[in-house]
Amino acid sequence: MYSKDKQTKSSKGAVQFKTTKGRLQIVFSYPVEENGEIKRKRFYISTGYDDSPLNRQRVGDTVRMIQRDIDYGELDLSLRKYKPTASLTTVSAIPPISPNSITKVQPSLAELWEKYSQFKKPQVSPSTYVKDFTKHRNHINRLPSRELEDAALIRDHLLANLTPDAAKRCLTQLKACCSWALEDGLIESNPFLTMKIRVPKGLSEDEDVNPFTKEERDLIISTFASDRYYKHYTNYVRFLFFTGARPSEVIALRWKHAGDGVIKFRQSVVVSERGLVLKEGLKTQRKRDFPITAEVQAILKDLNPESSDLEGFLFRSPKGKFIDQHNFSSRAWQSILDKCNVPYRKSYQCRHTFISLCVEAHINSTAIGRWTGTSAKMIDKHYGATNFTNLRPPNLT
Repeated sequence: MYSKDKQTKSSKGAVQFKTTKGRLQIVFSYPVEENGEIKRKRFYISTGYDDSPLNRQRVGDTVRMIQRDIDYGELDLSLRKYKPTASLTTVSAIPPISPNSITKVQPSLAELWEKYSQFKKPQVSPSTYVKDFTKHRNHINRLPSRELEDAALIRDHLLANLTPDAAKRCLTQLKACCSWALEDGLIESNPFLTMKIRVPKGLSEDEDVNPFTKEERDLIISTFASDRYYKHYTNYVRFLFFTGARPSEVIALRWKHAGDGVIKFRQSVVVSERGLVLKEGLKTQRKRDFPITAEVQAILKDLNPESSDLEGFLFRSPKGKFIDQHNFSSRAWQSILDKCNVPYRKSYQCRHTFISLCVEAHINSTAIGRWTGTSAKMIDKHYGATNFTNLRPPNLT
């Protein structure tokens, strides 16, 4: 048997399974020693199982066992260890390729990703396509190899060059891409199918709750109002603080959405290949209404639209375009917080500030969730012990 000390990562194979005539078959290659020479042989295990979800799960367990043994140099070349109750067959060497034979060239990962991206493009939001699909395309372009037979090398490269979370997300997308390619007949097996990357669970933007105090909120608003360069954004910031809405939803508001006692959230502004564009619907729901409070009414009055154009937007950039939240955060928001001497938090914390103050005022979680487009469960889980610096336990005697 090929000894463990001679083995390198590049010599380890990736175990795959494929369907042959409706039956599941496990396929992998592994270097073995014959007559003093190291030769890579291909192993075929015919499981005898029909291709079904249950049988795929069964075979998947065997695939993971074989992959583990390959990684640790403990492969049982007799294959007896891996035989299920169904009949299994043999080991065969990679057959020599005749110079006159016609072989099917397997597409590279980069080629598959381009085809998969075009397939998914109509099914995802413009911002998802631009941010995620372009990002993963860039990751693929930086890989040391884009051949599917080097799947293990690709996985290791992702882990070595990306954060664990980014590596996991990229591997998940590669797995989805190859599953699609397999179903479409572009490849014979998915080499990423059994690969996993486990990372500690982090906080999403909606879970990273670090709100401002009322005093900090009011200081930020007043500093915007008096600032020579960024006073234009004062009402936008006030609106974020007093509605708890997501910036993408606020930027999309038109005057026709402000009436009948409510603010009607119906659209959002997202990043696309063409820049910032309007998208129907919100992040987590199709629509949402927010009651026009005294604070919101004061903001609407202060905006004082110059015309009665109901299609006009409530909040625009100084040049009359969509507010670019990324630029706003890195320039105006950063500058004003520095000027206030307020510890930096993302502008998304305006939303958390509103929700936290509502919780502190003992507003029902379901009502807060309906106003802000989140769940009562999320409210209770992430805001229950936040922003209560002025509260004290009751006298229990």
